[in-house]
Amino acid sequence: MLRTAAILALVFLAGCNRLSTHPLVAVAKDEVARNARVAAVLGAPVEFSPAITGRANETDGIAAIQFEARGPKGGGIVAVEGKKLGRDWGVTLLELRPARGEHVHLTADLEARTGTDTPRFDPAAQAPRLPVSPPPGDIEIALPPGTPGP
Repeated sequence: MLRTAAILALVFLAGCNRLSTHPLVAVAKDEVARNARVAAVLGAPVEFSPAITGRANETDGIAAIQFEARGPKGGGIVAVEGKKLGRDWGVTLLELRPARGEHVHLTADLEARTGTDTPRFDPAAQAPRLPVSPPPGDIEIALPPGTPGP
């Protein structure tokens, strides 16, 4: 029994360790530690729990990771989600879920600070003009004899 518990603890810690070095975790911790809106909710400095949960799948390129953040005013859960494009991970969601109060959405703050290579949707943009080729003039359609119908 004790041996099984020790093995499970090692597997859990190995999984957390793998996630703790994930690029999305580093980006999320950096933004949370320097974000003024987080400081207003949690206080400063912000510290992070070493326990990290979630999943990051290199095959499908999707990650959803959570970890705890704590400051002098309180604590909460940091949730970061991302998508891998090529070799790089991009953040699709970053938010602080404090123990008390509403979620603090940080995705736009991160994009404003770091920039993004994702094109922005512009509803006023004109559709590109594609060249239009004239229809061919020598098409012949052969219909079977008789009237249509059963």
